[in-house]
Amino acid sequence: MLQPLEGLALNGLCWTPDTPAAPGGWPLLVFLHGYDEAAPLPAERALTRHGPLNPANPSWVLETFVIVAPQLPEAGDHWLYYADDVLAIQAQVQRDHACDAHRCYLSGFSYGGNGVFDIAAASPERWAASWPVDPTRLPRDALDGPVWLSIGQVARRLEMRFVETLNLAPAGPEPQGDRLYLDEGADHVGSARLAYRDRRIYDWLLRQRLAD
Repeated sequence: MLQPLEGLALNGLCWTPDTPAAPGGWPLLVFLHGYDEAAPLPAERALTRHGPLNPANPSWVLETFVIVAPQLPEAGDHWLYYADDVLAIQAQVQRDHACDAHRCYLSGFSYGGNGVFDIAAASPERWAASWPVDPTRLPRDALDGPVWLSIGQVARRLEMRFVETLNLAPAGPEPQGDRLYLDEGADHVGSARLAYRDRRIYDWLLRQRLAD
């Protein structure tokens, strides 16, 4: 069920599967949008455009995760300034929807990928894994924990610097390891389309868990 976020610091959307949660609770995927999806674009149009809530994605994505997508009030590389709001939304959704605190994942596309770098670096204890998709710049600070980087036209120009900075290895057909990247040769928007439909990446996420 797709519902608006209500009573929280940022507007946005929250998806909850229709089936009962597995023992331990649902995995939670927090998605940070890119430049063109900020307000005043209507939330449902904006937040279903490129990420895990895109209606063209396979149905198993929506059957497997609680997904929350906050929306910035203005466009820009601003997610760091709203980090406390994102963390508050994560905590509230986790409580309200019986999510597994050990399986919370942070993903974002374009400027949202930059936000993944910033928020994951500032709060590593909250995220079992980070998944930036075609970010526009290198991380400002070191990232702890598992990272999957999906590369497209924008990140490709700095691909080797991303690999070195984040200590990444090629994902391969059956991804193993906790620091991986994948470049499928797509353009900027195409990289998001491929990434958020790729079961390998979601399966990799689900293997990552925060320690007790």
